[in-house]
Amino acid sequence: MKTFKRILLFLLLGIGVLVYLNYPKLNMISGYAAKYMASSVLIGGHATKYVATTDLDMPLIDLASTEFDEKNKVAKASVYGLMERTTIDRQGLGTVLTNEKYPTDASYLQPNRNFKKVDKPYPYGHLPPKDTVFKEIDYDLLQKAVALPFSKPKLQKTRTLAILYKGHLIHEEYVDGFDKDTPILGWSMTKSVLATCFGILEKNGKIQSHWPAPIPEWQDDERSAITLNHLLRMQSGLEWSEDYTRISDVTKMLFLDPDMTQAQRVKKAVAKPGEKWNYSSGTTNLLSGILRQQFRSPQAYLDFLYARFIDKIGAHSMLIEADLEGNYVGSSYGWASTRDWGRIGQLYLDRGQWNGEELFKPEWVDYITRPTALSNGTYGAHFWLNAQGKYPDVPKDLFSMNGFQGQYVFIVPSKDLVVVRTGLAEYPDFDINGFLSTLVRAIN
Repeated sequence: MKTFKRILLFLLLGIGVLVYLNYPKLNMISGYAAKYMASSVLIGGHATKYVATTDLDMPLIDLASTEFDEKNKVAKASVYGLMERTTIDRQGLGTVLTNEKYPTDASYLQPNRNFKKVDKPYPYGHLPPKDTVFKEIDYDLLQKAVALPFSKPKLQKTRTLAILYKGHLIHEEYVDGFDKDTPILGWSMTKSVLATCFGILEKNGKIQSHWPAPIPEWQDDERSAITLNHLLRMQSGLEWSEDYTRISDVTKMLFLDPDMTQAQRVKKAVAKPGEKWNYSSGTTNLLSGILRQQFRSPQAYLDFLYARFIDKIGAHSMLIEADLEGNYVGSSYGWASTRDWGRIGQLYLDRGQWNGEELFKPEWVDYITRPTALSNGTYGAHFWLNAQGKYPDVPKDLFSMNGFQGQYVFIVPSKDLVVVRTGLAEYPDFDINGFLSTLVRAIN
């Protein structure tokens, strides 16, 4: 009996230590579960059971118990009853985690949208895509290529695929529960969307990338040398930890901060601007705050993204979620259908031209695809690159929008290609090089 009591005591102590060490993480776990459940139901259009058994079935997150109140559009999650978090819906701004300082019925602004449809075939309009046959395409090899992302469904977890060639949709495919209209969370693909706003501002003479970052509290120390270019290239030299496996700068920002534009803003310099490349979601949300500073009112800020970019190209399914203070969470929370993610890729393939209008200068594409020092040729300005052959059998002019769990928009100018792939797995489970190399070989 004494031995049994000792064992039980050690077990209880062990459990106590585990709870003590991991208790702060519960806030992040329940926050992730509540936020993702709410957005997946209200924006993605999925059933709660489906979300719980697929998207939330991942290490640590699966510890959370999540419930969704359809009538009030509220999601709640906790871990064994601890650290309950609540997510509410705000029309036009998506869903947001609340805290005790922000009442669930607080008033808020929402962006004005223009959902006018254009009488042109997709991607330049909203009519069905043209059924076009290209003599330079090896369609047998194309079929082999498009089968690859779906060949091992339990491992690759591909959900949707769309391929555009010379502005024509030549293939699209969806697993059950998804179709051409289903909004999908792009995660960090949203960074490229936010950055595009700076290309539009630059085209209209509102900003220039070499300008100092307009942060008043930086002007009296070494951070005064940080430019917009440094921020767009993740070269600010500011302290930041992008680690999703623990409590870090990025997890605190996404699941605790009411104003996500501040997380990077208050960090100290650990290197001179340009001396270090450090991928930072905080930097993108800082840029969202800087974008907001360019407008006279919060309403003008909210409207700009859609009026001058998203709705302009007809990507009407897209929604960029905002934090509690009404700032677009440009680092992570952009939703759009597979076809609408494809429209953005096509805009970049067309170097800023859309139905006869120039949204940003062609030189902006040259800028965002110029390799950033110390990134090993993998990063430009909020876009990922293949400049040093990360994908060895794919053209080096490929650039892309990348997101967590394998969300991709690949743009391959030398092949006139835009490829959208979404899912729940990335490399090495999803072989990007094998898929893309087969695809590009199909185009002679």
